[in-house]
Amino acid sequence: MVRPRRNLAQHWLKSEKALNDIIRAGSCKNDDRILEIGPGTGILTRRLLPLVRSLVAVEIDRDLCQLLAKEFGKKENFLLLQGDFLSLDLPSLLADFPTFQNPHKVVANIPYNITGPIIEKLLGKISQPNPQPYELIVLLIQKEVAQRLVAKPGNKNCGALTIRVQYLAECELVSIVPAKAFYPAPKVDSAIISLRPRNIDIPANNPKQLETLVKLGFGAKRKMLRNNLQSIIERDRITQLLEQLQINPQARAEDLSVQQWIALSNHL
Repeated sequence: MVRPRRNLAQHWLKSEKALNDIIRAGSCKNDDRILEIGPGTGILTRRLLPLVRSLVAVEIDRDLCQLLAKEFGKKENFLLLQGDFLSLDLPSLLADFPTFQNPHKVVANIPYNITGPIIEKLLGKISQPNPQPYELIVLLIQKEVAQRLVAKPGNKNCGALTIRVQYLAECELVSIVPAKAFYPAPKVDSAIISLRPRNIDIPANNPKQLETLVKLGFGAKRKMLRNNLQSIIERDRITQLLEQLQINPQARAEDLSVQQWIALSNHL
């Protein structure tokens, strides 16, 4: 038996309810091409394979790869890649496997210690969105991070990550997964989220500038936005802009919606 490795932040999901919620959120169909990041012992893989056309699993742990290959290796719709998802060039690796090219959905229970970088690789950045966006991304992640991803303006959970991700995707919290649903139980609860990449109706004219604004705006969360942006915009100018956009001049960064951030960037 392969034991969970603490250095890889491994926690095995054991909850049938959580598995059912993930499958339901993924809306899996028989023509779907799925990417699964960090399949672990294969508990989710086992449920996905009979439902979909193809599944590409990326696993960094060599021992788990042997386990997965032994159980699923002979299935025609299963392809296992060993390596770090963050450093893999997936399109190049899949070039020789026509059946598995261009997965259009991601369904995964990902390692919590690299949640941010994984989401950024899947969605891209404000200034550089993924040129081949996934149709749907369903992830099991830490509850606190999920709450930040779906936060509304004015909510204390709203941060730079909220704006960066919501600019690129519709975010929905599917369900909460308690710590006891895993072995070993992590110290925090988890949550299932779905991300649907989308095109913004009125995008930022200068996406790089918007990225900089968001980063600086959330630099000190307790400060008013106009104070955080003083290094690049005169205080009187930012106050005038906020009033022009019907935003409270005393607003903090978390009070602005994605659309208001875009409007602020476009008016500069």
